[in-house]
Order: sequence, then C-alpha cells, then structure tokens
Amino acid sequence: MLTHFAIRRRQPFADGHEFGSAGAYEIVAGEARGEVSPEDPRNNCIVNLAKAPRNERGAVEYRCDVHILRPTDMSKGNRRVLYEAPNRGSKRGLMFLNDAPECNDPLTLEHAGNGFLMRHGYTWVTSGWQGDLVPWKDGMVLDVPVATDGEQPIRRRVRVDICVNRPGVYSQPLSGDPRVQSYAATTLNTAEAELTVRMHSYGERQIIAPTEWAFAVVDPEPGDGPAKVKPSAFHIHLPGGFIPGALYELVYQARDPLVLGLGFAAVRDLVSFLRYEQKDSDGDPNPLSEGTDIEKTYAWGRSQSGRFLRDLVYQGFNEDEHGRQVFDAIAPHASGGGRMFLNYEFARPVTSCQQHTNQLEPELFPFAYNVMEDPQTGRKDGILKRPATDPLVIHTQTSTEYWQKRGSLAHTDGRGNDVPLPDRVRVYLMASTQHNAPYGTQAARGKTRHPNNPLPIGPPLRALIAAMDRWATDGTAPPPSKIPRNVDGTQVDPVSLRNGFPAIPEGGCTGLHNRQLFLDYGEGLAHGVIDARPKPPPDGAGYTVLVPAVDADGNDIAGIRLPWITVPLATYTGWNLQSKELAEGELAGLLGSSIPFPRTRAEREASGDPRLSLEERYRDLDDYLRQVRAEIDALVELGLMLAEDTDTLLADCRQAYLDAVAD
Repeated sequence: MLTHFAIRRRQPFADGHEFGSAGAYEIVAGEARGEVSPEDPRNNCIVNLAKAPRNERGAVEYRCDVHILRPTDMSKGNRRVLYEAPNRGSKRGLMFLNDAPECNDPLTLEHAGNGFLMRHGYTWVTSGWQGDLVPWKDGMVLDVPVATDGEQPIRRRVRVDICVNRPGVYSQPLSGDPRVQSYAATTLNTAEAELTVRMHSYGERQIIAPTEWAFAVVDPEPGDGPAKVKPSAFHIHLPGGFIPGALYELVYQARDPLVLGLGFAAVRDLVSFLRYEQKDSDGDPNPLSEGTDIEKTYAWGRSQSGRFLRDLVYQGFNEDEHGRQVFDAIAPHASGGGRMFLNYEFARPVTSCQQHTNQLEPELFPFAYNVMEDPQTGRKDGILKRPATDPLVIHTQTSTEYWQKRGSLAHTDGRGNDVPLPDRVRVYLMASTQHNAPYGTQAARGKTRHPNNPLPIGPPLRALIAAMDRWATDGTAPPPSKIPRNVDGTQVDPVSLRNGFPAIPEGGCTGLHNRQLFLDYGEGLAHGVIDARPKPPPDGAGYTVLVPAVDADGNDIAGIRLPWITVPLATYTGWNLQSKELAEGELAGLLGSSIPFPRTRAEREASGDPRLSLEERYRDLDDYLRQVRAEIDALVELGLMLAEDTDTLLADCRQAYLDAVAD
C-alpha cells in the first residue's frame, strides 16, 4: 500500500492558460512511498519479494517519482485520471496524444501541444515503475531493494546483448544501456565468462578469447595522454573497439538482483490511493481529493510501457490490496504481442526483443488477451483471466509491431489462426505506420536503406481515448477492431508478402521478421529464474508470426487507413533495413520506410517503377485535397477520428503534397 505522498513542487502550468471549460491546470510533482507485505497473496507473485529486506512491520518498501497535471479547480475536470506508464523514465503521453514536443518536465503552453487532454478535462498522472534506471534530471525513477539469500548475495549466470551503432566505442556498461544500472560481475576473471560476436542475429556466434577483452572501463576524463583503462565489475572493454552493428553476447556470473517486480505494486498502490483514498498514513491529503471524487481511472503506455501495462494486468495488479479494481480501462500502444522482462530474477526491462537484438529475452506466452492453449507447452492462459477486475482494453499498434514485436500474436492462436477477441477488447492496426513517429517527424535517411516513415497517428489515438471513456462510462461500444485477418486475406506470412510486394527499384521487401521460437528457459521459469542461454527447439519450431498484406502500392490493406494511405503520396512500411554501415540487411530497429512515388509518368517509366506517379493519380492540389477531405469525413463518421482534428490534418496533407511535387 502507499504510505506517504509528499509534494515537492506545486506551480501553475502554462502560466495559467485556460483550457476551455476545464480552466487552468497546475503541476503537482513529488514522490510516493509504499510498502508491500510478502504474506499478502496479492503480492507473493513478485519474484524475490520474500528475499528483500523488511521494515519493522515485516513489509518491503519502495519509493517512486510522481508527476501530475491536474485542473486547478478539480470540479471543472472530467473526474478521470489518465495514468501514463513512462517509457524508460521518459514521459511520452503528451507527445503522442497532444502532438506536443518531447519534454520530461512540461511547463509551458507549447508543452501542452494541441491541449487535447487538458481541453477534455483529464488529470494526467505519471510515476516511476522501472527500478533499475540510473537517476537523471526529470526522469521518473523507482527505488527498490536488492534481494539476498539470507546473509549471502544471490549469484547467477546472466546473458546480455550489446550492440553499438557508431565507431570509436571501447567500453560499455554490462547492462548494455547507459540508462540502466548493471548487475555487477562477481569476478573480473574473463575466463569465467563467455563473449561472442556475430554480425547477423541468425548467424553463427564467434567466441572472443578471454585475453581479448576485460571487465573494465575507459576513463572518460579528458587528457593529453592515452586513455586510461580501469578495472570495473560493471563494464566490458574491448581494446580494439566494438564493431558498429555487430551483436556481442556476454554470459557472466552476476550478483545482487533488484526486486523489479515491485514496479507493478508501485503503480497499483499509487493509482488506488489517488482514486480511493483521502489521505496517506501521515494524514497528508490526496492531491486529487478536493471534494470531487475521481470516477474513472485509465492507463496509457507505448512500446515498453505498453507491454508493462499488459503484464501488470496479467500478473494480477489491476486489483488493489483491498480487492478493488485499479484501472477501468487500459490503452497499450505499440506493444505488439509482448509483455515484460520485469518480474524475473536479474531482469532487464529496458530491453526490447527485436529481429537483430535481444532475440532471446523472455517475452513469453500468453501474447493474446484470450485464455487459450499454448502451442509450445499445451497449458492454457491469457492476459485477461480475472473477470471481476479485468479492465477494458484499447490495444493499438503500428505496422512495425507486426515485423518486430510479433503483433499478430495479440489476435491469433500462435499457430497462425484468427481468434475472436474478447468482448472487452478492441485491437487496431495503424496501417503502414512505424513504431515511433511523433507529430512533426520528418522523413530522413540514416544508416538505413530507405528514409524513415514519418506518418503521425495522433488523430486515431485521440479518437480512441474518447471512445474508451464512453465505453467505460456508459457502455457505448467503440468502433469494431480493425486488424489483419486470415479470413479476408489481409494477413499473410512474411515470405508471401515478400513475393507480393511491388517491384520498386531498390525497394524490395525481404520478408525478414522477428521470429518467436519455442525456447526452453529452464525449470526455474515458473519462479522467475531463467537460464542464461535458453535452449532452442531441435526442429526449429516456433509460434507463427504473420504480417499485414499490402496493396499494389505496398501499403497495408487492413487497419485504420489514414488519408496518408488511402490518398497516398508514397509507399509507407513498418520495416526498414540496415545499410552497409551497420549489419547490412538486418531490420533497422523499430524504423519503417517511406518510398516516394515518381512525380511524373516519364519518371516512372524511366525507372521501371510499377507504382502510378503523382501526376497520374491527382489532377492537381485541389483534386488531392478533395479526396483527402472525403477520407477524413469517413473516419470521423466511423468514430476513428475527431472532427476537431480535421483542419490540422488537411493542412498537413496539403503541405505534404506540395513537398512531393516540388522540383
């Protein structure tokens, strides 16, 4: 339960700007402290909770950062909390729901973006849930204890992938990510560890001799002489430098695991306190309780934090310690079919299992909300299995999730068959979009074959938040799910898509995707203890991963098709490929592609491009905008876009057309 809520900062937001009927907003920032009893059956699923230090009441303590934007006069708000689970300590809700610029300490009117959440009266709450982050300014951090085996430290062999994308890197933290604390090596003797390298994820590992690397770090202090190398139990050092794009896999014995599963309890306790309680244990008031009760609580998260929300529900933390429901509805975005590498011993929740990196991290069954049979083990399970407290679900994902995050597993049975979604679940594909493209993203070519995919998806995300609220409030059903399906031919295996993709010059689809093999993590898996290197199936068997089928232009057929897709100026994909500067041909992280149409028929014929040119599609700007307006009106009618977004989307499409036809 939450025991203390301390306000560290309280100030007006956006200089007191009035957001319609909701009025002015204020910032309430501080910290929450709580404690969890290992004896409570609602907590005992937390791995190593019983091995954590306890206070005088026999409970395990935690502390987390909290940030709130609330109506100054709560009676003017809509009495709804939208909780955002931050992504690796970073706030993303205002970026994607309000089309606001990236900022981890929103203060100004600019940071409100288009003001969507404020104009609609939401109280926005976010807090730290990831307990292994290195503290940083304005980062949302959770503090959790280290587990021990009595008086002795816990030691276990662990595995970590390390991949850098630039030359001149000679040392890296053992966590593989400078944002995250590393588990210390129990010995600096490299002969007791194993380091391998390969350029491609599915390639053969090459062993690097123990004499060719060290548990050490290059001294970052500037100087005129050669860099100093210091022994370090928290770093790995390669004297010759890391090869950009290469995959280094380190297996070593680590010590002192953090009780990271407390992140679920910390969110549960905070939101339950804000929703149900008047004051904390010290008598300090709930900052949202001022004579106006909170009626509904919702949760939103994207990518890593979307997977966190799915896992929070699966692990049973949508029920508080008094048996009350925490969230009425959740909206995980860009989570694909995954959950979290969190509630494990020596967990690393920072990782994202993708085709090129972190392939062996445990993002495991169940993937879907339905209770169904696991094709690997035969056991039955599902994310929603507690009808009394299960939330409504609005699950949204981009095209990238199907290629990199096994998105089809969220609505198939793992054998490649469609399954009916539960009544309380809706799933939507944002057709032909990439994983991360906040409003204002520009197409640019980095170390990739194609320029990235810049398509924004704010309009449908906002419309679905409004639909989720109506659903939770009065039972008004949201629009039907819009996803690829086998039954109508809009979902295919990646090889079929490769063969059916248009023959765009230098733009072919390889069919490469993130597989999901039947991996064996060892006998301790049920207790959150996994083998450092899981065993692959001898026959290469795995779950069936499918992708959206495409039209003659290479754009997704299924899903919510914004005017960018129904009145297109280019081919937009959820995948991209690395260039020769990195691991050539591997999927390029979570990036999509944008491949412009030829401007004229002459250009098309000269290049051999099978796609119609812009001049063959649209007579002029007015013709293009007329078609765009018709598509916008249709989306508004279907409830997949709010009328308030019409003018902005029209203006953005107008500028995109002018840019596309410019010399």
